[in-house]
Amino acid sequence: MAAIITAAREGRLKADVRVVVSPKDDTQAVEEARTLGAHVEIVPPTEEGYGEALLKALEGCDVVCLAGFTRLLPEDVLQAFPNKVLNIHPALLPKFGGKGMYGIRVHEAVLEAGESESGCSVHLVTERYDEGRVILQRTCPVQPGDTPETLAARVLATEHLAFVEALQEIADAR
Repeated sequence: MAAIITAAREGRLKADVRVVVSPKDDTQAVEEARTLGAHVEIVPPTEEGYGEALLKALEGCDVVCLAGFTRLLPEDVLQAFPNKVLNIHPALLPKFGGKGMYGIRVHEAVLEAGESESGCSVHLVTERYDEGRVILQRTCPVQPGDTPETLAARVLATEHLAFVEALQEIADAR
């Protein structure tokens, strides 16, 4: 989120970040978004009316970017933004994706599988976890002696580059 806001402000990304939506007000991401001057909307994930509340918060947006969002989006949100909801996943999909595969769990699985490289995937969001078409991937090596935390840090650096790059490709295609 911060990488996207910063890239847009610096002119490295031809985009305008309209809003940062979070389920809670007391998160590091919300604090960082506000520090960067972004408009923030808090939308708690209640069962009834959640999709409507998200759609209201996203009014005026062309593309929706998920970063750290671990739940499925309501169908009405996906229908309102067909092929315009992107997610960043901290692995090279289709490997190490799906329900429950987020955060440190992904990096533990990569190390347990003995992979020689990892990275991230920017993909379209569908009604199922991590199954949308991959738009862009960036790789990084798995180093001898890596822990899930050291690998996570290296992958995060690729995520910051990849999401901005994928968004710029979309902007250029328009």
